Amino acid sequence: MEPRLRDLRTRLISLHKILLDEERQAYETVHGPVASRPELLGLVLHHEAFGWLRSLSAMIAAIDAALDETADGLADADVEAFFRQTQALLRSGGSSRFETKYREALQRSADVVMAHAAVIKLLPAPSGRRADP
Repeated sequence: MEPRLRDLRTRLISLHKILLDEERQAYETVHGPVASRPELLGLVLHHEAFGWLRSLSAMIAAIDAALDETADGLADADVEAFFRQTQALLRSGGSSRFETKYREALQRSADVVMAHAAVIKLLPAPSGRRADP
């Protein structure tokens, strides 16, 4: 079960990087270039323009913590909970800031669509089966 979770984590990190790069470009259009990685990290942690990404960052951090804390492996129920949480975050039709900005990113960027599709392939289909065979 853990290899699936590690695969999910890898795909979420790829999605996060694409979203972060796009948000950085939008920020730099308005505010000028971000000079360094520490400056970008500060923006990601504290600037409201990047705040919507924190839901996805928190999901990745929670997966990392779970993988790091368990020497004997995670229970199947714990792994499946991460898949359900990811599905709720990425497939929701709600109006939270994350959901709104994420939908906009999906409409604007083929790279986001491709990274999103890579994650969705791992998630349970509505019938409870994984989307890919």
